[in-house]
Amino acid sequence: MAYAQNFIALLFISFTFVSASFSQSILGISPQLLDLFAINRVFRHRKIPNDNVLYCDSWRFTVETNNAGLWSIIPERCISFVQDYTTGDRYSSDSAAVADLSLAFADTVKVSNDGMDAWVFDIDETLLSNLPYYVAHGFGSQIFDEIAFDKWVNEANAPAIPASLKLYKELQQRGFTIFLLTGRSEYQRNETEKNMVHAGYSNWERLILRGPSDKGKLATQYKSEKRKELEDEGYRIRGNSGDQWSDLMGFAVAQRSFKLPNPMYYIA
Repeated sequence: MAYAQNFIALLFISFTFVSASFSQSILGISPQLLDLFAINRVFRHRKIPNDNVLYCDSWRFTVETNNAGLWSIIPERCISFVQDYTTGDRYSSDSAAVADLSLAFADTVKVSNDGMDAWVFDIDETLLSNLPYYVAHGFGSQIFDEIAFDKWVNEANAPAIPASLKLYKELQQRGFTIFLLTGRSEYQRNETEKNMVHAGYSNWERLILRGPSDKGKLATQYKSEKRKELEDEGYRIRGNSGDQWSDLMGFAVAQRSFKLPNPMYYIA
């Protein structure tokens, strides 16, 4: 698409797609993704007016840099733009760039033999992609439907994000202890674990979900508290990866935090 050719090369680098040697659940080769690419090909004839491309490109920039602040749905004029971005090459390239920089930082850490050097990952739009769900729900142009999303989570079919799966495995090889810190609820533990394993992830230290005492807390507070608990146990949180600023901000922050792209929704 024209916007992808002209997108500002501010933070990102080129990406070579992950080989098909990874799990068939990986986003790059999953049946869901093949369907999404087919959708993208079908709609390529629907050209977005140039003024919309410029507007939506700038809007996405403000979202990713957290300048947009609290927002609930994407602008109606940007639906096609977000569709093209999330189902095209740019999203994969941007995600890979973040992973590459994350790994470059990880290589500067002197990992101890005590197993206390930790890396925290969010799950949704960080390790797993819910793009198949958002294809059916307007790419973020509709008000979030918790019941419908929970039904999707229960299916446990979200594919892995290729660059994130590669980073995850590379960090394990370097000796980092992996924690999964998600906004999902405790009652979704079995489905979440099933999905993670199916997507190719394994051997995490702990999966942390919202319990009854976490209900109603903003994500920034909830995740900060959980990171503080890890620190109190003696873990050194070297890295933190998430698609929301609320995954990364607050207190007990990581030595380095890495924001993945997500123009479809915002969580405070």
